[in-house]
Amino acid sequence: MAQSQISQEAPARLLSLDFFRGATVAAMILVNNPGDWGNIYAPLEHASWNGCTPTDLIFPFFLFIVGVSIAYAMGSKKADPATHGKTILKALKRGLILFGLGLFLSLYPKVFSEPIEAFQHVRIPGVLQRIAIVFFISAVIFLKSSEKNVFKILIAILAIYWVLMTFVPVPGVGYANLEKETNLGAWLDRSILSEAHLWKAAKTWDPEGILSTLPAIASGLFGVLVGVYLKRKDIEPATKIAWLFCTGTAAVALGLLWDLQFPINKSLWTSSFVLYTGGLATIILSFCYWIIDIQKYNRFTKPFVVYGVNAITVFFLSGLIPRTLGMFTVKAGDGTEINLQAWLYSGFTGWLSPINASLAWAITYIIFWLVVLWVMYNRKIIIKV
Repeated sequence: MAQSQISQEAPARLLSLDFFRGATVAAMILVNNPGDWGNIYAPLEHASWNGCTPTDLIFPFFLFIVGVSIAYAMGSKKADPATHGKTILKALKRGLILFGLGLFLSLYPKVFSEPIEAFQHVRIPGVLQRIAIVFFISAVIFLKSSEKNVFKILIAILAIYWVLMTFVPVPGVGYANLEKETNLGAWLDRSILSEAHLWKAAKTWDPEGILSTLPAIASGLFGVLVGVYLKRKDIEPATKIAWLFCTGTAAVALGLLWDLQFPINKSLWTSSFVLYTGGLATIILSFCYWIIDIQKYNRFTKPFVVYGVNAITVFFLSGLIPRTLGMFTVKAGDGTEINLQAWLYSGFTGWLSPINASLAWAITYIIFWLVVLWVMYNRKIIIKV
């Protein structure tokens, strides 16, 4: 398409952003809901520690998208300082709701049968909790800072986190390190939250811990800067794409270079991880923007858009249902009692290999939610948190 035929203004709502958000949430549900955690294809698992698998990209991509969305949703409010207080209170309310939903998932269903025990051992950090914190802090920084200062804050966060993790001695250990249980972040989590409120698979550290939330905010600010640039009306779309692609490529290269000294690590959310994943997210969004919003090739987008417009809703409910299914028991063919989810999953294991049965269950779950969300989308039901 000739450049003169292309609109010079960014759409009020980016279809490509909804598409990217929906694809990311669908991927979240896919990797979070295998039929059997002992049988998973390698790309659908997190890296054991250092390194980055496709699964490790999902959460930073979502935080990046949160940042882009802030730039689009709050851009007009930023221009009017008189509305900042009201906007910040609204962002705080949304953040508290998200945090509360995350805590509820951690408590459910035990909170109904053993409430005291549930609260004594509830995991306080979590995915929705981190999204809440990143959203609120990124929103405040966006509203109160210039684009240049947002960039400076992002760089400062990455540098400060690098110094803290690689130079500050860990109490009780005596030296800075990046090991699972002895790094500074793990020590801080145990000191403030205690082992009772950390990730139950480890108890001694948490992948969504306190200190690693700092660079996660940088992932959100990365998205804010990309969103601000995409909204500019004085730059032609082709120029935007070129600069975003170059910026994303440079960030990936810097992340890989920094990886030599500060390894790319999702659980620690290292500064190199922020640059690497932020760069990849920028490249992917710019490509989607060009194809979907500018070239208008969008017939294939609806399955992911329906996920994207109700992203938090489907993420929350998709986590709630397996917990609910686990509350009910049925008799298996051999007469033993198993929970309802295990019984449903047994329908896949009888005719597929263990690893393919596990994947088929996850894909079926994705399709189930696609049907639900498709109906909601057609009826214009969008649940905003």
